[in-house]
Parts: sequence; structure tokens; C-alpha cells
Amino acid sequence: MNQGLAAAKAAKQDEFYTQYVDIQKEVEAYLEFNPDTFRGKVVYCNCDDPFESNFFKYFAANFNKLGLKKLVTTSYDGSPIAGQGTLFPEYNEGNGKRQKPKALAVILDRVNDEDGDGASNIDDVKLFLKRNKAARAALKAEGKYAGGDFRSPECIALVKEADIVVTNPPFSLFREYVSQLIAHGKKFIIIGPKNAVTYKEIFPLIKDTKLWIGSGFANGNAYFSIPTGTARDFADGVYDEDTGLVKFRNVGWFTNLDHGRRHQKLPLMTMADNLKFSKHKEIKGKAAYDRYANYDAIEVPFSDAIPSDYDGAMGVPITFLDKHNPDQFEILGSSMTLGIPMSQVAKRGTYVQGGPRFYIDNRDGTYRRMFDRIVIRHRVHAQSARGTKQ
Repeated sequence: MNQGLAAAKAAKQDEFYTQYVDIQKEVEAYLEFNPDTFRGKVVYCNCDDPFESNFFKYFAANFNKLGLKKLVTTSYDGSPIAGQGTLFPEYNEGNGKRQKPKALAVILDRVNDEDGDGASNIDDVKLFLKRNKAARAALKAEGKYAGGDFRSPECIALVKEADIVVTNPPFSLFREYVSQLIAHGKKFIIIGPKNAVTYKEIFPLIKDTKLWIGSGFANGNAYFSIPTGTARDFADGVYDEDTGLVKFRNVGWFTNLDHGRRHQKLPLMTMADNLKFSKHKEIKGKAAYDRYANYDAIEVPFSDAIPSDYDGAMGVPITFLDKHNPDQFEILGSSMTLGIPMSQVAKRGTYVQGGPRFYIDNRDGTYRRMFDRIVIRHRVHAQSARGTKQ
């Protein structure tokens, strides 16, 4: 799975299209927490071809139910599917030497019963757009950016007008994409690679609660469609030729909108009970949790093995962020930024060389390098400890 995603990223093959049901499930998690999340808001889907994108289909079909003020969707030049589903006549005329398809912006400020069948749905949206040229516009290239590129001046102007951005952006440009949203102070629900939590541009946002993990895909499995006829090199079991879907487990939702799952308390056992009853062999039967040699924290290799009664710093896997409850835990940092260099702890040759990591003493003169770790502390315990000092 990682091979497929890495290959696509390297080749800038970022055309992975999100399923309607996954968008619906994610959005409903925010509505359950706050039914008015989207009411009176301008929603912008800035990496989506109108009618081909399920993001557009979902928000257009639910425009009135969500109480949207406006829905804006933009495609970009060079997209394998841009314009294929709309076929508006003016986009097939006067192109000259300009290579099709053209980038397109669709702007909806209402969804009415256009066909008179007593309901307002996606068919009414299609009919409305065919009748109203003013609701759509071609996007031009400017400078080094193609028409419809999220970094183009036209698209940046649309971002500034938006309240909430919802889309599946290019993974190869994820850092730049998130930086733009943060710079303009936008709310967002977007899809990205899970290892983005380790990016130096992304992790500080997580630590400072400016970005967090969304509700998530069902069972952690994300299924995307890809454009017909586009070749990919995927590992076995990733691409299903029968359904045309690509399966990834290393993909997730990122947001700065609140949802209920974010406030679910993680059930935990005490340290003594973990050491006695844990289902993990790395914990059960040990005299104590391992400690890092180059940072004052205990090693907790599984999120469900976090001791409920430990006041100090704990290193946990990055997958912990899927379960992070900001009311329960405080994020102190990560192994990418914390920890003194091992050269100050042990002689060279007794530990594996590499980037910033935490190490555990093997008690035989060598040290074991750990995978990336998030450093956390119980928020209640941390507050009580500070109160005691005062």
C-alpha cells in the first residue's frame, strides 16, 4: 500500500477520487456534534471537478439540508476528467491551440426545484447550471500555475471568501496546501497521508491544537477510484480491477472542526494492571515500563497500554493521534524534536545511527532505536501537579 502511494506521489499522480459514502460519513460526524456546522457558510471544494467530484455531488445534493450560503467548486487544467461530466457548449468553443480540458469554477448560491418534480436534488443542480451560464466560469492560467491550481490567484481569492474548505487535495502538495489554509485562517475537512503527522510543517499544528485527525474512514480503510485508463503500479491487494477502487490504510481525514469522536475518553488500566494483565507481550509480565535513555519518559508501545495513573511524560506511537482526546491528554512534543543526541549518552557504535529518535537501553551495552513517538501526558494529572507546585 505504501509503495502505491509513494509511487503516485513521486509521479505527481494525485488523481484519487473519494467515494460519496465516505464523504457523507465524515460530514455527518461533525453534524452530530454541531448540527449547524455548515449553516450559513460558504463551502469551497478547490480540488474537485464539478459533477465528477463526489464532494460537489454531496454538498450540492444537501445544499438546503445543510443550510449552505454558497458552494464553490473548481477543477484544474490537465485533470484527466475536468469538464467531462458537464459538457457545457462554451467550453468546447474557441479553444484555438489551447489544449482541453479547461479548468472550471461552479458557484451555487441556491438549489431550487428546477424540474418541478417536488424535490431539490443533484438533477436540479445540473439543470440549473445548464440554464445559467453565470453560475460557471473558466479559470485561466497565470504565471507558473495552471488554471484552477489551488495556488493560482483566482483560487486564492475564492479561498479568502470561503468559510470551510472540504476536499481531497494533491498528496504531493499536502504541506503547501495546509499552509495556505492556515495562513488564511480557514476551517477545513481534508484528506491526506497519515504520515503527514510527522511533517515538520504539520506536527506543530497538531501540538498546538490547530489541526487534528478527523472522524476517519470505516475500519481505517480508505477506498478511492482512479481515472479510467490511468496506469498505476500498486502492491498486491491494493487495486481491485472488478470495482476499480484503490485501497489505502495510510490515508486519513484532517480537520480543525470539532467532532464527537475527538472527545471520547480512551479507557485505560492502571500501570500495575497493565503490567499484570495487558494483552501485549511487550508489557505483560514486566517489572516496569521501559524508559528512554535520551529523554525522561516511559515507552508505551500501544495506545491501550497507556497507564491511567502515571503523571509523567509518555512516548506513544503516532497512531495514538487517531484516539487523541484533548480533554484527556496533553501533547508535549515528539521524538523528532525532543531528546538529547545519543552521542551525549553513549559511545558511538552502541546505537543505530539516524535522525532524531528515542532510544532504549538494552542492558547489554547497546541501545535500541524506536520508531517515531508522540510525547503525551495526562491532562488532569498535569494540571493537578502544577496546582500542587503553586
